[in-house]
Amino acid sequence: MKRLLRSNFWVLLGTLLSVLLPSSAYGLDASARLKWFSTAGYLPSHDIRRSQLGAQLGSPSSDTTVDLRLMFKQDLGAVRLILDHSTILLSGDAAELQLGPNANLDQTVVNDSRRWADLTWQIEDGDRHTSFHRIDRLALQWQAGDWGVTLGRQAVSWGSGIVFQPMDPFNPFSPTVVDRDYKAGDDLLLVDRLFKNGSDLQLLHVVRRDEFDDVTSDVSSTAVKWHGYAGEVEMEVIGAKHFGEPWAGVTLRIPLGQALLRTDVVGAHLQSGGWQISGLINVDYTFTIAKHNTYVFAEYFHNDLGVDELPDNPALLPAELLQRLDRGEVFNLMKDYTAFGGNIEWHPLISQSVTLITNLHDSSSLFQTNISYTPSDNQSVQFGWIEPLGSRGDEFGGIPIVVTPTGEQLTTGGASRIYLRWVYYL
Repeated sequence: MKRLLRSNFWVLLGTLLSVLLPSSAYGLDASARLKWFSTAGYLPSHDIRRSQLGAQLGSPSSDTTVDLRLMFKQDLGAVRLILDHSTILLSGDAAELQLGPNANLDQTVVNDSRRWADLTWQIEDGDRHTSFHRIDRLALQWQAGDWGVTLGRQAVSWGSGIVFQPMDPFNPFSPTVVDRDYKAGDDLLLVDRLFKNGSDLQLLHVVRRDEFDDVTSDVSSTAVKWHGYAGEVEMEVIGAKHFGEPWAGVTLRIPLGQALLRTDVVGAHLQSGGWQISGLINVDYTFTIAKHNTYVFAEYFHNDLGVDELPDNPALLPAELLQRLDRGEVFNLMKDYTAFGGNIEWHPLISQSVTLITNLHDSSSLFQTNISYTPSDNQSVQFGWIEPLGSRGDEFGGIPIVVTPTGEQLTTGGASRIYLRWVYYL
């Protein structure tokens, strides 16, 4: 009943706004994005999905996401209305197993179970496919002088991570996610204040619901962020209460000649007691090789909640780590990682990116590369390959999840995958 009331409230609000804000009175900016994302993966013999799907040796696992996103912006003087609506079709093995999309590559949101407003509605559901539509943005933005206010569903991104995002607990991208065009929105209130010296202050409150569908401060977030400069050094300082825990962070961005050094350090006081300190440091550099524009980066990430050795049963992982994995705040299980990568423009229409993520505890790695072709300003095609470099029981070789009665260790996440992503903007 609560979810029905929440859905009806937002439908009613959308209808009211469409009546009160006719497009003929003010400029309406409308656009659309059509995305096709398909993956095929070779499942190793110890992957648990092998037995769930009854797959034969060498049989691939395949999944497809089709997403039509309609985007509207309407200015009303100092106020702007933003509305993004998606119609999504998921098909393949993940849909059959009710796993949702592959979150490591395609972070399509499939429900609003913890958001304040339930703006997701299922269209139909089959054995190997499901479709639904949802509102990912619905916000009013007011701007006047040095002040700005955003109210509704909108996305917020904080921190300086290239691959990892410890400074961004609000729906961060997975380190390997391919589609980063639109970050998932949260139901929030954001107040901005700009100052004459170039600094700014933000006050943010994100509203969520707990497992009983109640709005409580224990699952919401309230944060303040100051952004400013000290000479050439750019800084951010954050203080927050996040899921009932005190939370603080500092970001520095330091020019090093033509390169840029960044560091994020985050501390959270755990409800179980004590502080956990996570962070990253990275550097990137852009240059030209034989008239080809080239970009390279290196990043080190420390996850203080991670483990030094993976247990045979994921239930034995630290409770605080499992909570953040479930909330989608972190995506890695161990403590220390490096990431190296870059991008080279082979032709004005063709570029290639490469990333290597390495777990410094078990020495397993994940290699990822893709070639992008951009035939026009409103269209792009990507073909990519992801290869785990590790053994059974390693994080990037196959995370252990269960031991069968016969003593066989089953894993997940060790598949070799290829993908095709096509995007067209209308």
